[in-house]
Amino acid sequence: MNKKVMLGNEAIARGAWEAGCHVAAGYPGTPSTEILEYMATDYREVKSQWSPNEKVALEVAAGASIAGARALATMKHVGLNVAADPLFTFSYTGVNGGLVIINADDPGAWSSQNEQDNRHIARASKVPMLDPSSPAEAGEFTKTAFEISEQFDRPVIVRITTRIAHSQGPVETGERKEVAVKEFVRDPKKYVMIPAHARPRHKFIEEQHLKLKEYSENSYICSTFLPELKVL
Repeated sequence: MNKKVMLGNEAIARGAWEAGCHVAAGYPGTPSTEILEYMATDYREVKSQWSPNEKVALEVAAGASIAGARALATMKHVGLNVAADPLFTFSYTGVNGGLVIINADDPGAWSSQNEQDNRHIARASKVPMLDPSSPAEAGEFTKTAFEISEQFDRPVIVRITTRIAHSQGPVETGERKEVAVKEFVRDPKKYVMIPAHARPRHKFIEEQHLKLKEYSENSYICSTFLPELKVL
């Protein structure tokens, strides 16, 4: 492990790279823009690309996840509104390769048309969310989010704010974890959300939610970073 002073956005890109991320897609919007820029310039092992909008970015990442790759989608808080349609449906389908959504809220509306708290969107879509409080935690939580995603078959949101995205702090850096792309298994009952498939997947979500609650109360995240953290 080495320590380096990084922006929060830079630490997230590093964390995704260290986690073995294969694909990253996003739409530029302050305060999230630099994440994909760092990914594209510093971490060439990851296929990184801008998308026409946030909905397409999440769909690119979701498609990569279903195909078995670890995937990252980045956007600011209002961008998650644009991506709400695939977000709510992909919550039902779950993942194959881990899927992490980096969502940058903007308290104070320093660069945005509003200031919304997207912890409410995580609750509504029943998607687990990690809420780091520093650049170091942002990088570490991004790595952990991939593990949670694959362990519980859920997309995971990592919520940052303008202060975390654009502040600097010491970040421990490690080596890249080489993760093989998983085999794609054709499973319409998991990935095709017609009503007959959606109803049992909703039951699955609720079952996983209880497991995630237990995980959150006993994980190293709580004991090391956020003793008060609970799943909503």
